[in-house]
Amino acid sequence: MPLFISYVSYSNSGIKGLVDKPADRTAIIGAMIEKAGGKLQGAFMTTGAHDALIVAEFPDGADAVAIGMAAAASGAIAKIETVRAWKMGDFKAIAEKAAKLASVYVPPGK
Repeated sequence: MPLFISYVSYSNSGIKGLVDKPADRTAIIGAMIEKAGGKLQGAFMTTGAHDALIVAEFPDGADAVAIGMAAAASGAIAKIETVRAWKMGDFKAIAEKAAKLASVYVPPGK
């Protein structure tokens, strides 16, 4: 299944909820992902530009986006970015396709 990474930033109300009722949210996140047909690979709290990082497999990118939308609709999430990820070995085939297409690409203004 395709792998997706979501970078999550909590809203002020989301942070307040974490402080008011500290909890390991892994089970909640995992249950939501499973309901969408996915599989949680990891859930992490982070420092820096984002508060959390979620790694999950989904059959389709639309499922990954729907999870983010549902969580954001609660008001607890200020920002969520979801990206598709490939294992390094799997990405080789994509790079090979790009190499074949590079010769036919015409840059803007040329």
